[in-house]
Amino acid sequence: MKKGQMVGARLPMGLVRELEFIEEVEQADRSTTVRRLLAKAVREWKLEHYARQYGDGKLTMARAARDAGVSLWEMMEYVRGRKVAVQYDLEDLRQDLDTISEKFAHPQR
Repeated sequence: MKKGQMVGARLPMGLVRELEFIEEVEQADRSTTVRRLLAKAVREWKLEHYARQYGDGKLTMARAARDAGVSLWEMMEYVRGRKVAVQYDLEDLRQDLDTISEKFAHPQR
C-alpha cells in the first residue's frame, strides 16, 4: 500500500464502540476499518453531490458520472433511485433524433 498522510480525529465513545464492533466482525484492525468506511462515505458523498449538480442543471449526466468516479450507468441508476429530475428537454430529443436519422441515412461501411 502507498504511504498516505496520517489523519487524526476525536470520536464520540458511541462511534468508537461501533468501530470496535465492525473491527471484530470484519476481523480487521482500526486503520483498515476506518479507511474502508471513509472510502465508502466519500464515494457516497460524491455520488450525492454530483447528482445534485446534475439535478440543478449545472452538469450533464456524463460529466456528473465522470466527476463522481462512476460509470454513466451507475450514475443513471443513482439519479433514478433518488428521483432527481432528468435534465433532458425537447431540444435535446430533437438533436438526438436528428443524429440518429443522419446515421441511418448515411451508414458507415
